[in-house]
Amino acid sequence: MHIRKATVDDAPACFAIRRDAIRAQCGGHYPDADLDIWTSGVMSATFAQRVADYFYVAVADGHLVGTAMIDLVTGKIDAVFVLSGYMGRGIGRALMAQMESLAQDAGLDSIQLESTLNAAPFYRALGFQGDTLSTYQSSLGVSLTCVPMVKHMAERTG
Repeated sequence: MHIRKATVDDAPACFAIRRDAIRAQCGGHYPDADLDIWTSGVMSATFAQRVADYFYVAVADGHLVGTAMIDLVTGKIDAVFVLSGYMGRGIGRALMAQMESLAQDAGLDSIQLESTLNAAPFYRALGFQGDTLSTYQSSLGVSLTCVPMVKHMAERTG
């Protein structure tokens, strides 16, 4: 498995990974009707451009199996998804390590994200903090309970 910067050509696979991961992991944490809305629709040109501008992808067995993005101005991490057949193999952890490395290289003091309810324990294990609940407004019109989380970056020495 390796991680690389995404290209616009990766956008359809990234969109499919997102849909698959949400369906595989978020059931039981959110109403099925909300998941249906959240995973509905077709990939937009805006999404494809976002992939090209901000995404990194994990590649294993010759195809894309995970995504993550970071805005190096704000430190916001988003779109951390792993294809269901590849979950539990350290791909999400490797993607997050890459995002942290990029944040440190950019001189960011902290990184933040809005975790789904099911993913909060994963992020806590990586050193993120946050327990309060908030509401994530999907561009598709669904409101989802989330956990805003932050991780302060360790200062590099040397």
